[in-house]
Amino acid sequence: MFEKFTAEARAVVSCAAEQADRTGSDTIGEPELLLALLDRTDSPAAGALAALGLHERRQSVADDLVAARRRGGVSAADVAALAGLGIDVDAIVASVEQEHGVGALAAGRAPGRRRRVRRRFTAEAKSVLERALRMVAGRGERSVGDEHLLLALTTGRGPAAAVLADHGVTHEAVVRVLGESRGRRAS
Repeated sequence: MFEKFTAEARAVVSCAAEQADRTGSDTIGEPELLLALLDRTDSPAAGALAALGLHERRQSVADDLVAARRRGGVSAADVAALAGLGIDVDAIVASVEQEHGVGALAAGRAPGRRRRVRRRFTAEAKSVLERALRMVAGRGERSVGDEHLLLALTTGRGPAAAVLADHGVTHEAVVRVLGESRGRRAS
């Protein structure tokens, strides 16, 4: 699958594995892909994220992803919806963590503890990679760039898409910014 990935897209996948190591995750998921994209500085996705103001809010994005992981993947929007039904997700998380330890719903290991393993992708992350490949094929392009990974993240339903949307980064906004960027390069 990765033979169609540009050097930038491969760097995102590699950095996502490093992010998983730092966050204590045994797998590479959407949050790790998003954090890896935010670490990029000179690529189409980096330009789009900078234009949308996300680089300045990287810590807020990272904090929101940690919160979603701590809640077992439940997004802030889902927390609000459940609160409307009288369900306090934070109280449930606190109760579970009191009984089983902090981060019990995150299903990872202690952050920063290194071990040499080949991390597998979560189903959601695989879906992101597959959507990126389908986008490229549908457009008749030859390779998957990091911008395709960003676009694919914005079309998902996982925690990364929810956090991006909470920060005003939608599929439409990314398409617009990437189009403007291509227009400037063509001029």
